[in-house]
This record gives sequence, C-alpha cells and structure tokens, in this order.
Amino acid sequence: QVQLVESGGGLVQPGGSLRLSCAASGTIFSVNAMGWYRQVSGRQRELVAQTITRTGDMNYADSVKGRFTISRDNAKNTVYLQMNSLKPEDTAVYYCNAAVTTARYLRSSDYWGQGTQVTVSS
Repeated sequence: QVQLVESGGGLVQPGGSLRLSCAASGTIFSVNAMGWYRQVSGRQRELVAQTITRTGDMNYADSVKGRFTISRDNAKNTVYLQMNSLKPEDTAVYYCNAAVTTARYLRSSDYWGQGTQVTVSS
C-alpha cells in the first residue's frame, strides 16, 4: 500500500504565496510521476501540474503557468508546489497524485492524498 501525506494549505490574501508538500511512503518500487490536481465543489478535478520521473517533463495547466512551480525530491519521494501570485480563482481543495509501481513487473497505479484546502481571499 502507498500513502500520500500532504501539507501546506491554508488561507492567503490575493497576490500571496503558499507552498504545498506531498510525501509518498509505503511499498514503493518506483514513482513514475507525481503531481497536483485541484477541485472546486461541483466541478471536475483538474490537473494543476505534473512531473514525469523518466523524462523530467513538467506540465502545467494554462491557468497557473508562470505563477506555480512544481519540483521533486526523488530521494524522499516528495513533490512540492510553489504557488505565487495567488488569485481568488485558485481557491480549491488540492490533491496530490502519484503514479507508483509497487513491485517489479507490476503496472503503475494511481494514488491520491487526502486533499488540502487552499483559500485565496482578502
């Protein structure tokens, strides 16, 4: 089993910054990708940013490009999301996601964190 533990959410004023962290632990053979999604009540969960281990590629939603930065500490199986110039429309529950292989020759499976609330308001 794999667990993802998130931290770093909270209340911030427009224009402010927050940093989210997510650490993966448990039965891990390889972490193939890690990323962040967000969801507003009544809407679909959407990708915010993702990093692919094998290629090093980083993908961002258009709405956060230039403001958010995703980074990884592969040794710690941890992913970070630095969020700058936050806007009220960034308010959502942010979920960490990891694509993990738990043993050699097994397929990669998706795991999710419990979610952390980010509220941008004056």
